[in-house]
Amino acid sequence: MPAWHFPLCFNFTGMYRLLKPLLFRMDAEKAHHLSFGLLHGAAAIPGFLSLLGQFLSFESPVLEKELFGLKFKNPVGLAAGLDKNAHWLPELKALGFGFIEVGTVTPRPQAGNPKPRLFRLPADQALINRMGFNNEGVEALARRLEKRPAGMIIGGNIGKNKDTPNEEAVKDYLVCFRRLFDRVDYFVVNVSSPNTPGLRELQEKEPLQRLLGRLQEENTGRRNPRPLLLKIAPDLSRQQTDDIIEIVRNTGIDGIIASNTSISRKGLKTSEEELAAFGPGGLSGRPLLEPSNELLAYLRQSLGPAFPLIGVGGITDAESAMAKMQAGANLIQVFTGLIYRGPGLVKEIKKALASQGISS
Repeated sequence: MPAWHFPLCFNFTGMYRLLKPLLFRMDAEKAHHLSFGLLHGAAAIPGFLSLLGQFLSFESPVLEKELFGLKFKNPVGLAAGLDKNAHWLPELKALGFGFIEVGTVTPRPQAGNPKPRLFRLPADQALINRMGFNNEGVEALARRLEKRPAGMIIGGNIGKNKDTPNEEAVKDYLVCFRRLFDRVDYFVVNVSSPNTPGLRELQEKEPLQRLLGRLQEENTGRRNPRPLLLKIAPDLSRQQTDDIIEIVRNTGIDGIIASNTSISRKGLKTSEEELAAFGPGGLSGRPLLEPSNELLAYLRQSLGPAFPLIGVGGITDAESAMAKMQAGANLIQVFTGLIYRGPGLVKEIKKALASQGISS
């Protein structure tokens, strides 16, 4: 391998720090695609990803975890939304994630909401997005996952098309479930995004019972059922949370992801004028740490020590990752923190968890 490969990989995190001010001057969505486009281009260099993985990865037996029948080499995953269409799986594997969640995917391709639709809040280390389930559709995703990297746990986050009425939503989720069943290791039912009109109404007791019950019926009727998880919002009332807990028990699904983005703007440092200019959307990043951890802790208390929970929201450093685990998460996922901190965040978190002996 040429000697110049080594400094290129070794300085990858430093390169991100240098590029970050330039990227943050760009439209956030364009910067996202440019960043991964550069990484994808570098990945074409023979041996680059292997060497990158050596520098950015950190594994330890302490970090290994078995949950709902799957063996995770570490508990740090990538949340859905960053690689909706599974374009960058080899690159993401090299960053050291224990699992990757693709989607949210819908039966038919859809463009999502009008641009601009992704906004940075640097003072809060946060993002506001109203992407609207933009994706290439389940057929394109399924074909791409035929060539998924070996040794990677992949979850499929599924949703409904914007123009599908809630009364027919079950059909959309079933289309995605059936097409991806042989392509992913677990499923996540997304009814909690604030960016598809009316979607959060599916979190209400009757429609959610019907949706999860039908998916679980389809799932358990197969030879090797997939773990089926539900992703919920951080903005639920206590009664809504209790209703979801009851439905989870009734349907026998395998886990909960807490939580999705928030419609709240409480306590932000970003000015009200800027927030008004950004408009509606889901808030992610550091401000979600406390509310998502409170929800996580309540779920852990209510569902007991054995029920699988994945914690996401507000993880921007090792300390916040440990707080998420201590609140009750078996596994954690990052997204916004990766944008603010860069690719070294995953290794930082894993080293801290291993040093503290925290794996669940």
